[in-house]
Amino acid sequence: MSERTGKPARQLAWVIDLNRCIGCQTCSVACKVLWTQGAGSDHMWWCTVNTQPGRGTPRDYEQMGGGYDPHGKLLLGKRPTQEEFGLAWDFNFEEVYSAGKGQEVFLHPTGRAPTWGMNWDEDIGGGEYPNAYLFYLPRICNHCSRPACVEACSRGAVYKRSVDGLVLRDEGKCEGVQTCMQACPYKKIYFNAERNVAQHCIGCFPRLEKGVAPACVRQCAGRAMFVGFLDDEKGAVHKLVRQWQVALPLHPEWGTEPNVFYIPPLSAFRLEADGAVDESERRIPLDYVESLFGSEVGAAIETLETEIAKRRRGEPSEIIQTLIAYHWKEMLGPFSRDPVEITWK
Repeated sequence: MSERTGKPARQLAWVIDLNRCIGCQTCSVACKVLWTQGAGSDHMWWCTVNTQPGRGTPRDYEQMGGGYDPHGKLLLGKRPTQEEFGLAWDFNFEEVYSAGKGQEVFLHPTGRAPTWGMNWDEDIGGGEYPNAYLFYLPRICNHCSRPACVEACSRGAVYKRSVDGLVLRDEGKCEGVQTCMQACPYKKIYFNAERNVAQHCIGCFPRLEKGVAPACVRQCAGRAMFVGFLDDEKGAVHKLVRQWQVALPLHPEWGTEPNVFYIPPLSAFRLEADGAVDESERRIPLDYVESLFGSEVGAAIETLETEIAKRRRGEPSEIIQTLIAYHWKEMLGPFSRDPVEITWK
């Protein structure tokens, strides 16, 4: 089979448990250090973690359009600017750390004042006291089963790889037209102005080919990320997505059939003004999580709460056992090889 195909032999997928993500940005930094250190990529964060509710990155990406309409027609939305992604900031590191000024100076951005950043609205959230709420939402390229970016690219530079379903780019064919950025409704494609090419998360495919999990998954301090193939019936990803149906895609209404899935966030019951607990309603409004993950999210939350109640009664629950991840290498699917064992070229 050719490396490029409309229908891959297998589909790699991620599951991210939003109840375990602590917003530490380790996944973002691991990706940044590994992949976006080259010329023209200062502003790129292929993996981002935003606080929800929030405007996200690029700023207000959910209103920028793209994907497919209900009839399957490709939609070209807005192309985000570098300012909306958030330009790289310069800091006075030399003055603080090397000039011997001790307590006289403090770390701050220098030069052009920043107006947005990858995690600009971190920890702000929504709601009002005593029912304020927030949760963290990691995002990478969704490596969609119906990638709008592939259809939109007139140069044939973006393609879906047959062996694992990753959406990759032939930078030798990319001419910087950027229609892929318009077509992607998640706005996870960046433009490298110095090289005149668009770039995005590549699923760490050089690591996968050596049996090593993607950096975001391997480095996750909260054990919130799973990776594996959707057709692996013994794997955690298949079970969480297909069998138990507790992991859902972000904005399924955009029509691209994303392959990054989320365990929806749970929350405490709301409090009345006098401090009494209202067990009829959770702090995170159901209509808000439905706006993110679709109408099936209520059933997923109900399943999770039922399984949690079983464990509290001392009954077994394979779902909760899987999500707790006592044996963390099980989260890596077939990619559990230690990267230090490999001589990388």
